[in-house]
Amino acid sequence: MLIGYIRVSKNDGSQVLDLQNDALVSAGVDKGRIYEDLASGRKDDRPGLRKCLKALQPGNTLLVWKLDRLGRSTKHLIDIVEDLNNRSVGLKVLAGAGAEIDTTTANGRLIYGIFAALAEFEAELIRERTKTGLAAARARGRLGGRPRKMTTDTLKMAMSAMADPNSNASKVAKSLGITTTTLYDYVNGDGSVKEKGQILLSTKIESL
Repeated sequence: MLIGYIRVSKNDGSQVLDLQNDALVSAGVDKGRIYEDLASGRKDDRPGLRKCLKALQPGNTLLVWKLDRLGRSTKHLIDIVEDLNNRSVGLKVLAGAGAEIDTTTANGRLIYGIFAALAEFEAELIRERTKTGLAAARARGRLGGRPRKMTTDTLKMAMSAMADPNSNASKVAKSLGITTTTLYDYVNGDGSVKEKGQILLSTKIESL
């Protein structure tokens, strides 16, 4: 059974699904088995894609017009195809870069393998650059890495520290491992808690 997925990035009427829909129908997909989204490919939550992937059964083939309609990134695309392979579901791309991909054929699987290898190569380069950047930061006396998110314990310490009239916001933030922006998102200059801080504290109380 063939199942299709189509997507456009905008839902304001400036983009339509007709071209993709017609291409999938011409390829043999029943109109009732085409799932759609009106959302940016960068969005994690695409209900149409989620329903489409859930509907696929072993032996089915997923058809898309172009690769960029399916994955929000190379890694996301590879993850989807790996999941389809594990479930014995094929993938066929009809047009554009990647039109050679048809995982139901030997040649298509070979092309996909090349894509997967390039994705892993890209990921390895990113990991290597990250490690190099962190090492350089440590050599200059900086810890590097992503600042911590605000927690209830950090928030309480921030409130106490900022309540001191002589406190310095940037120094307080640095000592707590957060950014000054994050600090002021939760705490006022006098140490009183802002709305986001109140929500964080109330969430902690409700979970107890």
